[in-house]
Amino acid sequence: MISEKQKIYDAIIIGSGFGGAMTAHVLVNKGMKVLMLERGDWVQRGTHNWDINGSVDLTPHYSKEISYKILAGGNKPFMGAYTCVGGPSIFYGAVSLRFRKSDFVPADEITGSSGANWPVKYNEMEAYYSKAEQILDVAGIAGIDPSEPFRSSEYPQQLNGISDTSKMISDAARRLHLKPFRLPLAINYSKKGAREECVSSPTCDTFACAVSAKNDLATIVLPDLLTKGLELKTNTIATKLIAESGRVSGVECFDKGSNESVCYTGKTIVLSAGALASPHLLLASNLDGINPAGKFIGRYLMRHCNAIAFGFFMKKPNPKNEFHKQIGIHDFYFGHPSITNPTGKLGTIQQLQTPPVGLVHSMVPPPFGKLLGLGVPHLTGLLVMAEDQPVFENHVAVNFDVIDKFGLPQLNVTHHHTKRDYAARDVLLKNASKILKNAGAKFCYLHKIKTFSHAVGTVRMGENSQTDPLDENCSFRGLENLFVVDGSFMPTSSGLNPSLTISANALRVGEYIAQNGAK
Repeated sequence: MISEKQKIYDAIIIGSGFGGAMTAHVLVNKGMKVLMLERGDWVQRGTHNWDINGSVDLTPHYSKEISYKILAGGNKPFMGAYTCVGGPSIFYGAVSLRFRKSDFVPADEITGSSGANWPVKYNEMEAYYSKAEQILDVAGIAGIDPSEPFRSSEYPQQLNGISDTSKMISDAARRLHLKPFRLPLAINYSKKGAREECVSSPTCDTFACAVSAKNDLATIVLPDLLTKGLELKTNTIATKLIAESGRVSGVECFDKGSNESVCYTGKTIVLSAGALASPHLLLASNLDGINPAGKFIGRYLMRHCNAIAFGFFMKKPNPKNEFHKQIGIHDFYFGHPSITNPTGKLGTIQQLQTPPVGLVHSMVPPPFGKLLGLGVPHLTGLLVMAEDQPVFENHVAVNFDVIDKFGLPQLNVTHHHTKRDYAARDVLLKNASKILKNAGAKFCYLHKIKTFSHAVGTVRMGENSQTDPLDENCSFRGLENLFVVDGSFMPTSSGLNPSLTISANALRVGEYIAQNGAK
């Protein structure tokens, strides 16, 4: 193994997604010497991103080199991971919503016997939400979301015009006495500066932006940090955290470029590899034996109980072939007087892009995939996102009997949704179908999602040192210089896209690290 211990960084950040990039934003701008490790590479931009095979699962950035064995809950026995500079932000749909105020005080019908609690509340997070929106240059309209919490600042950017498809869905929802609103999006609609503005391509959600108009981390955050001194090592897989005398003394990695192992040293270690990969590394490093809540590392895996209602229209619902992930419906977020099963919070309904034809071709065996692909232009959909309960049995674990070529033990994933999860999802699906049929759909097809794209939990923060591996500052209990800032820190999932909350929390933790100094 090559040792790099002669060079000691103020901080080493593992992962370049929302948690890692936002923490780096704070630390680099405070003048700290920061090394970022990313196991993927840069995503090249160009017209190839618009191809039918440009959806993330069909690209090399959906990597199966470190495959996860799914014991229960997935759509395949082995699943890959998104690996690229900027993490999932490159391929996400850019929806940037704040958690609601009550999400930080979850009700018993959600938490059950899990003991989940948020040691920070919305009032403490609000300023960081505002900062995250400014950094990501989110476009939105304040005051139109009926469940929106208070905000201290306006959105930094205005949304562009609404598509015909979105107007059709919005009008149908209003006829059903609902309150649809424009989703806030981290997309560039400004003509100022040298950046390209959005061209309303339908290949946005699950696609990399061909013109770099999506405000992903590899476009608007990391390049600036690199000019300010951030050191980024791509194709570098963290394989072990070495713990000595109550600290992480080294990060062992496998460098795919040189095909060699290397060790880096930092005063502070920030883990932000994702809600599957972070507990994977912690357990592979045997750090569960150091943490007083070690038996809870990897536990309480959440991913939302998601599904899609696709409406089939005789006429193509998107004849202009333009971007239309624009409408959100939060009337059922806190429950609804007409709904008694389940009571309490439900989740969200969001407009969704028509599914990529290439993905249909790849998932459905020939010749049926080609035939189904012909009907894709006649579909438009609504995504339902039900808040799922944190359950101890839903977890990841390592199998040291199977070691991959990088030296990591195999990660096993086990997940089952609860009856309440399914009940909330089905209520949302029923109402999504009503909206689509009111808009003119002849029938609806319901597609159940079994991916882990919204995975959170697994290394949760909390006030109980015996059940919560992280404290209120996301500091790993038992080690004084290790922090975890990706979605795994979340005690509950809320019913919303997690990216903005991961970003806001990472800014908060970054400030804590900077103020307390590198020890």
